[in-house]
Amino acid sequence: MENLINQLRKKKYLSQEELANNCEVSRQTINAIENNKYDPTLILAFKLAKELNSTVDKLFIFKDLT
Repeated sequence: MENLINQLRKKKYLSQEELANNCEVSRQTINAIENNKYDPTLILAFKLAKELNSTVDKLFIFKDLT
């Protein structure tokens, strides 16, 4: 699953550390999500969307593998 977290985070001039603190996770978690190495829990997805003034469905892009 791809996402727009990196672009929206930079648009708001937030560092990974700041976004991580606001969402109560580690900077490494934000980095892994941005690099499509980790899919967040639903609760974290909602926290990220709220912090980035977005919605979950706009933040994450599902790519069908078939």
